[in-house]
Amino acid sequence: MLLRIFHPKNLRLAVMILPLFPFIMPLPVMADELNSGDTAWMLTSTVLVLFMTIPGLSLFYAGMVRSKNVLSVMMQCFAITCMVSLLWALYAYSLAFDVSGMEKGTTNFYSFVGSLNKSFLQGVARDSMVFTIPETVFMTFQMTFAIITPALIVGAFAERMKFSAMLWFMGLWLTLVYAPIAHMVWSGDGGLLWDWGVLDFAGGTVVHINAGIAGLVACLMLGKRKGYPTTTMSPHNLNFTIVGAAMLWVGWFGFNAGSAVAANSTAGMAMAVTQIATATAALAWMSSEWISHGKPSVLGIASGAVAGLVAITPASGTAGPMGAILIGAAAGVGCFLAAVKLKRVMGYDDSLDVFGVHAVGGTIGAILTGLCADASMGGAGLAEGVSIAAQLVTQFKGVMFTIIYTGIVSLIILKVVDAVIGLRVTEEEETEGLDLVLHNEKGYNL
Repeated sequence: MLLRIFHPKNLRLAVMILPLFPFIMPLPVMADELNSGDTAWMLTSTVLVLFMTIPGLSLFYAGMVRSKNVLSVMMQCFAITCMVSLLWALYAYSLAFDVSGMEKGTTNFYSFVGSLNKSFLQGVARDSMVFTIPETVFMTFQMTFAIITPALIVGAFAERMKFSAMLWFMGLWLTLVYAPIAHMVWSGDGGLLWDWGVLDFAGGTVVHINAGIAGLVACLMLGKRKGYPTTTMSPHNLNFTIVGAAMLWVGWFGFNAGSAVAANSTAGMAMAVTQIATATAALAWMSSEWISHGKPSVLGIASGAVAGLVAITPASGTAGPMGAILIGAAAGVGCFLAAVKLKRVMGYDDSLDVFGVHAVGGTIGAILTGLCADASMGGAGLAEGVSIAAQLVTQFKGVMFTIIYTGIVSLIILKVVDAVIGLRVTEEEETEGLDLVLHNEKGYNL
């Protein structure tokens, strides 16, 4: 019966019943018939996710640094967008999503990373399809994920890394960390974390834990900014930050709802839970800050919204509305404590709280996915025979694997780049500001 349902001629029916099964976003199977509605939605989603990086993340980060570094973080986000787009087309898409040599239940080299059979986008022709959309659209949609993930890391070492070192680190990190993790989680049967049963609909492990851990390693490697924490380093333009956060919120619907790879009921629920979780997290962070500091801040509510977006990402395809409220509340409070309290106690200089929001928020969301996906919580339901406890253990394994793999490989890459060209600008250059030192420009001519 299942074979008949999933026959290419009945693919639309297959897409309609997908919400009945708990799943993570796989590399879709080939299809014969293009669906214009699905294609239109995925074209829109691709634009929305690109919008998240330029201008959304660029403005969000630019407002939080000091005025002498505003252009540097915007330049980093823009340059990453350009470089990753090219590398994705040359080979990284193939490393992440080529399924040659993979076999369900068998662990081999291709369980960790794809082959180079799709390098230079070989076979990605006008008429090649995945699910009911052109493969060119799927490839570009995934490219936008690959763009924003390393761009998120920028916030952890803002105001002190050489531009050349940043480019080398991001290029190597895309190749050795992002592409393998994406392959293991999303490529389908034979992918390591896929076969474990890890649920990650839109990138809790692949994007947020991945970026957050790399950011922590990077900020520890580079050391604290000159004068931190005794010198005041307040955000120079919270207008930029709140506008950037709003752009991220809008773009995130493409991120989460687009991960259904179709205009269907799963996309609809993903959109609903994304909105609910984000609003809940923003209020939870604002309330925590109000209680702790006596006043609610613009930076706090914006950061809380991003924390909610991060946390609902892995659960957006499987959680229901009440699960979204739980995830949002946990992320708002948890990320506030990590970004404000934990960072102060541990003493690390994560400039723009990449670890506190993305690694912590991604972990909260990834773990709670195992609970909120269950039908008793209003979710899509766990796989037959899988209990909540078993799924929670699986989610924890996926989180720990990502933390360990990303942490070790990121450290090695940073060590190599530091040995070859050096990671950090000099103290004099840091004092003058990266805008002038690295780009010979000023964000403001006052």
